[in-house]
Amino acid sequence: MKREQRLSYRLGVALLITGFLSSLAGCVNKAQQNFDRPPAPVKVSAAVTQDVANYLDALGKIVARETVAIQPQVSGRIMKIHFTDGSNVRRGQLLFTIDPRPFEANLKQAQANLARDAALKKQAEANLAREVAREKWGLTQVERYRTLVEQGVVANEQYQQLRADYDTLKANSEAARAAVRSADETLRVDSAAIETAKVQLSYCYIHSPIDGRAGQRLVDIGNVVNPGGSGGSEATGSIPNNTLLVIERLNPIYADFTISQNNLTAVQQQMRAGTLKAEVRLPDAPDDGVFGQLTFVDNAVQNETGQVTLRATLPNPDQRFWPGRFVNVRLVLSTAQSAVLVPVTAPQMSATGSYVYVVKSDSTAEQRQVSLGQRQGDLIVVEKGVQAGENIVTDGQLGVTPGGKVAVEQPREATSPATAGNGSKS
Repeated sequence: MKREQRLSYRLGVALLITGFLSSLAGCVNKAQQNFDRPPAPVKVSAAVTQDVANYLDALGKIVARETVAIQPQVSGRIMKIHFTDGSNVRRGQLLFTIDPRPFEANLKQAQANLARDAALKKQAEANLAREVAREKWGLTQVERYRTLVEQGVVANEQYQQLRADYDTLKANSEAARAAVRSADETLRVDSAAIETAKVQLSYCYIHSPIDGRAGQRLVDIGNVVNPGGSGGSEATGSIPNNTLLVIERLNPIYADFTISQNNLTAVQQQMRAGTLKAEVRLPDAPDDGVFGQLTFVDNAVQNETGQVTLRATLPNPDQRFWPGRFVNVRLVLSTAQSAVLVPVTAPQMSATGSYVYVVKSDSTAEQRQVSLGQRQGDLIVVEKGVQAGENIVTDGQLGVTPGGKVAVEQPREATSPATAGNGSKS
C-alpha cells in the first residue's frame, strides 16, 4: 500500500513539472511571436531645388598685374627719396632725385653753344648779303660793258676783265651761302645737344610709371647709382642689381591657376558661349569670395604635367589679395536650373554605390540608389534618385534597416529667457 502511494506521488510531481515546462515554453514562443523592433530614431531634411553652378576647383596664386623695377638712366648720387617704403604711389609721383648739377651744367653749356653759333650764323648771313650785293653790281657792270663793246666804245680787254671780276664775286656769294648752310647745320646740332641735355637732366628726377604699391627701397641717400645693371630676370623672380625700387600694381590683380587638359574642352566651349567667371577665396576666409573674369588661357599644355595655365582678373580695391599668396579658385562653367540638393550628411556608401534613406508617409525608410553631383556648401546635388520635397534621413542611418520603421526626431525649440524664468518660479 505504501509503495503504491509513493508511485502515485512521483507520477503527480512528474505531471506537474511537465505541465509547468509546457506552459513556460508556450509563453516564450508567444513572446517571441509578438516581438517588434522599435523604430529607429533619425533626423530628416527635405530635398530642395535651386539653381547651382557647375564648376572646377583649383589651387591658384596671386600675381600682380604690373611689376616695374625702377632703375636709374644716368649716373649720379641719390640726393633725395620722396616716398615711404610700402606706401601706395601714384603714376607720375616723384620717387628719387639724383644729383642734377652736372646735367644742369651740360645744359647750360649746350645753350651757350647754341647762342654762339646763332651769332655766327647772323655774321654769315650778313656776309652773304654783302657778297650777293657785290655779285649783282658786278653783273650790272658786265651787262653794261657788253653793250659798250658791241658799240665799239670800250675795248674788249676791259670787258673781259670785268667778266673775270664778276666770276670772282659770284664765287664769293656761293661761299657765303655755304657758310650760312653750315651755320644752320651747326644750330641744329646745338639744338639736339640741348634736347639731349634736357632729357639727361629729366632722368635725375625719377617718377613712378604706374599706380601701385612700393616695396622696400634698395638704396639710401648718398648712394651712387649707375644705369645698365644686369643679373635680373622677371621670369626667375630676381631683379637687376641696379634696381632702386620695385612697384607692383595691386588693383586689379591676377589669380593664376591650372586645370587638367581633360577639362580644357569644356572651358573652351563655355568661353565661346560667353564670359567665364572665377570665384577666388583666401584659405583663411573661405566664406568671403570675390568674383572675377577669366581673361587668359595659355596657348599650350604643359608637357610634364598635362596642365593648362589660366588667369582670372579680380577687383582688389581693399588690397585683400597679395602677390605670391595662394588662393582657392572656383571656375564657374555653367548653371544647372532647378537641381535637387540634399545635405551632404545624407548619402551613404555601399558596395553598389551611393544611397540615401527616404522616409515614406507610413514612417518606413526606403533605401534608394542615387547619382551624386558636385557639392554646394553644406548641400550636394542629387542628379538621379530623389525628388524635390522628399524627406531624406540625415542622421541615424546606422540604426535604419530598409523598409523598417523610423521615428523622426523633431528639432527642439529654443526656450526663451522669459519661459525659463517662469518655470523656475513655479
